[in-house]
Amino acid sequence: QVQLVESGGGLVQAGGSLRLSCAASGRTLSRYAIGWFRQAPGKEREFVGTIAWSGIRTIYADSVKGRFTISIENTKNTLYLQMDSLKPEDTAVYYCAAGMWSTLASEYDYWGQGTQVTVSS
Repeated sequence: QVQLVESGGGLVQAGGSLRLSCAASGRTLSRYAIGWFRQAPGKEREFVGTIAWSGIRTIYADSVKGRFTISIENTKNTLYLQMDSLKPEDTAVYYCAAGMWSTLASEYDYWGQGTQVTVSS
């Protein structure tokens, strides 16, 4: 069993930055990749990026590549999504999830409750 809790969302102007956190707990965290997904109103959940628990591998969606960075602090079991150069289209509820190394939401078994990010123009 894995528990995930996101934090750090909020309102930011376009061009600004936010850092989201995902606090993870559970006995077998090293088995999982941790993905970030987002869901805007009326849209399907969208892959943002994922990181192996070792921190060695990361992949990103094309829409955020070069602007978002995922990192992990293993000693604290905490993951981060650093979001720079934010755009209004980045507005969504952001979720972290634990599962298989994949870009598909269906491959992730455990999900946090989500945190709202709103980017004003």
